[in-house]
Amino acid sequence: MAEISATEAKNKFGQVLEMAQAGPVRIQKNGRDVAVVLSPEQYAALQEQSVAPRVNPLIVKLHGESIKRWGKVYEALAK
Repeated sequence: MAEISATEAKNKFGQVLEMAQAGPVRIQKNGRDVAVVLSPEQYAALQEQSVAPRVNPLIVKLHGESIKRWGKVYEALAK
């Protein structure tokens, strides 16, 4: 990830935007991270990941097996 100071980012904003097309750009002020500039594609990918379900595939597999084995019991209990 590219790094740039806040002052440099202010003075070279166009260059920062170009850098963001290649990858995230970390902006630092007084040695601390204060922002990250992303391309629209990178931002969309992050948004998609945050909405995607985070269920462990093993849990999904075990749930399916449980339904096969105990499905009739589950249906009876649901009534």
